[in-house]
Amino acid sequence: MFKKLFIVILTLLPVISMAQSENPQVMFQMRNGKMYFDNAYSLNRGLKKDTLYNRALNWFEAAFPYPDKVITIADTKKGEIDGTGIFKIATSSDGHYYWMKFAVNISIHNATYELKVYDVYEKPIEPGISNEYSKIEYRWWDYRQGKPWSSEDDALFKGFNDDLNDMMVSLQKAMSK
Repeated sequence: MFKKLFIVILTLLPVISMAQSENPQVMFQMRNGKMYFDNAYSLNRGLKKDTLYNRALNWFEAAFPYPDKVITIADTKKGEIDGTGIFKIATSSDGHYYWMKFAVNISIHNATYELKVYDVYEKPIEPGISNEYSKIEYRWWDYRQGKPWSSEDDALFKGFNDDLNDMMVSLQKAMSK
């Protein structure tokens, strides 16, 4: 009896400590070592592809208020929207922030759609750092290994995770209204 209880406690200990931590672990979907998000959604069976396509296109145009957003493909017949999304992630009270730029693909079908986010780039905006876009995977790898590049990495990855989740919820609301 005590042995079973001990095993259960050992099994739950990491879950309990993670739940109690101030900064819960941020997790991203990965594919071949790169950040890659791929979520499929089912909607009301009565929603047709044309209606969903128009909702997705309107959502995309309004979702990213920054000038670097671009729609590269808007194909009504195929039900596909491709483009670039961008988030501004504040990382310090000193005014430092990062631009997070990524590819967005939305494939629309009758009563369903699929959202893909990939090719994620970060660009720091702070003094003393090159202000060029670079792939985020090396930084993410080091962060997961306990070797963050800067003290702002917690805010960067949590902010990106939060904005990405908000984006998915926003699209889902627009598609199912």
